[in-house]
Amino acid sequence: MDWKKEWKPLAWIVGGFVLCYYLPVDWLRGLERLQNAVWESLYLVRWYAREHVLLCLVPAFFIAGAVGVFVSQASVMKYLGARANKVLAYGVASVSGAILAVCSCTILPLFAGIYRMGAGLGPACAFLYSGPAINILAVILTARILGPELGIARAIGAVLFSIIIGLCMHLLFRHEELEKNPANMAMPEPEVTRPLWQNAVYFAAMVGILVFANWGRPSSETGLWHSIYASKWMITAGFAALLGLILVRWFQLRWWKIALAALPVALLALAFPETPGIAFVVGILELSFILQTEGEEMREWFDVSWGFAKQILPLLLIGVVIAGALLGQPGSEGLIPSEWVARSVGGNSLSANLFASVAGAFMYFATLTEVPILEGLLGSGMGKGPALALLLAGPALSLPNMLVIRSVMGTKKTLAFVTLVVIMATASGLIFGTFWG
Repeated sequence: MDWKKEWKPLAWIVGGFVLCYYLPVDWLRGLERLQNAVWESLYLVRWYAREHVLLCLVPAFFIAGAVGVFVSQASVMKYLGARANKVLAYGVASVSGAILAVCSCTILPLFAGIYRMGAGLGPACAFLYSGPAINILAVILTARILGPELGIARAIGAVLFSIIIGLCMHLLFRHEELEKNPANMAMPEPEVTRPLWQNAVYFAAMVGILVFANWGRPSSETGLWHSIYASKWMITAGFAALLGLILVRWFQLRWWKIALAALPVALLALAFPETPGIAFVVGILELSFILQTEGEEMREWFDVSWGFAKQILPLLLIGVVIAGALLGQPGSEGLIPSEWVARSVGGNSLSANLFASVAGAFMYFATLTEVPILEGLLGSGMGKGPALALLLAGPALSLPNMLVIRSVMGTKKTLAFVTLVVIMATASGLIFGTFWG
């Protein structure tokens, strides 16, 4: 990487993140009364920087970069390409959310990685929807708090949605997809440098870090989910140790570099057990430095990851600011009063379901936050049909999410994807509300 060219984007991203992280909004609010929408956007972007950038997006960038470097284009085309076996391609893409407990923004680097490597538009869009929508913990939480009917409907609807939306996107743009890479059928088999099982374990270690570092607190203080939450950082450390061992054994990184990097991380984790994010950040910085000082393959991994970060992070932060100004943070208000939302989603009319779908599509929901928000709306008179519509549209889409999708696959395809999600969420809400409302 030529740091003479790259230091400016890095400085902008780091400076913007530090500004968001340390926004002195409490102090400024005491000096001057600003419009509530402005404050809500500032609070939301600060919360987003603290809760999602380091633990969610940074690991996702490294996974996306690894896809771009260590997964061959021929392999992606074979299993997820436009001419791949449809049952296999859509089957894998539609259940990915059961493994990736991520939000609508964290899925974006992973989606961009497989799409640019040659995945077909249909399977890529199925993956894009299913990643945040099919979250086992969120489905269980929905069933326990909002009722088993909504929980089951959410699980079934999310799986079916991902497949149907992927197939519709494929059909809408099938000519473009088939003409995009006419030589794909003749693409030779890639030269195998590592067995498939080694790559699978390597990616599993990184996914494990992503999933368990972001494991949310369950509503109950007992049971399996709470036990996992209580041990989340020990589990995350185990996956990090596995990743270090993999990098030494299979990627020929020098063992003493990994050992030296692990020592301060372990000491910081022991010294600051209440703020494990400190050790996490130091570990990320050390990994970045090591990759830059190793062989060409490791440097390429970092460079591709950095490329995703440059493209995606600024758009996400801009989108979060706009979403916060319009709709506020969870439990607060922006330019659109929450009472308008509550009045607009009562009953089971077409307009109520459509409003719930559109509002959910533009709001930003962190993983699991949609459940308590809906609990409050249902208590204010929201119908069960609109509740399901919001559950199916909200976690998978957001305004920041849309901005990044557009930069990856263009305006026309983004509009088609968003429209399909809104239409299907609205129809599902109408049907569910008619029979179970």
